[in-house]
Amino acid sequence: MIRKTETPSARGFTVTVTILAMGGSDQLVRVKVGKGVLVIAGPGDITREPADAIVNAANSSLLGGGGVDGAIHRTGGPAILEDCKKIVARIGRLPAGQAVATGAGKLPARHVIHTVGPFWSGGNRNEAETLANCHRESIRIADELQLTSIVFPAISTGAYRYPLEEAAQVAVTSAAGALAKAAHVREVRFVLFDHDALEQYAEAARALEKSAID
Repeated sequence: MIRKTETPSARGFTVTVTILAMGGSDQLVRVKVGKGVLVIAGPGDITREPADAIVNAANSSLLGGGGVDGAIHRTGGPAILEDCKKIVARIGRLPAGQAVATGAGKLPARHVIHTVGPFWSGGNRNEAETLANCHRESIRIADELQLTSIVFPAISTGAYRYPLEEAAQVAVTSAAGALAKAAHVREVRFVLFDHDALEQYAEAARALEKSAID
């Protein structure tokens, strides 16, 4: 099944929602933002994405870990860790909400942008703003590098326990806002690992359509 709706917005968002249902689950949602497009896709493997940059949900040490972080380091090889060690030697630990760029080693992407998401502590410790900054800073760095495409995972929704629904809303809204201001970045893509994350991020994109109407 394919369903497509398009809604113009006075804020510069033209939201095109395209849902592809295959086996009742797989979806693709596209949101036009200014001259760019925000895409929700999956289930998929971010390490296979041939983008200018993929985003690593890193920890503050930048020395690798589990989940997406571990997968990126395993697939990309030791060159990524060597670049990270050089950054740590220069700046120390990376604070939550900030981002840095390295090479991508053996990955099909050209760069890895590492950002540290917030631990969920009930929502009372500025988690939403920190998570939003992860997306804004990552897109800002990609734009400074004059890259045109960047791919995000679902930052902080694994071991850091950020609730999926809330994380999706923050991620999609902040990424769309940063994309609207970008000079070079033209595609922001979220590639989600499983169906639960995919549905929540797709719903957040549909909410942009509703806000455009409102």
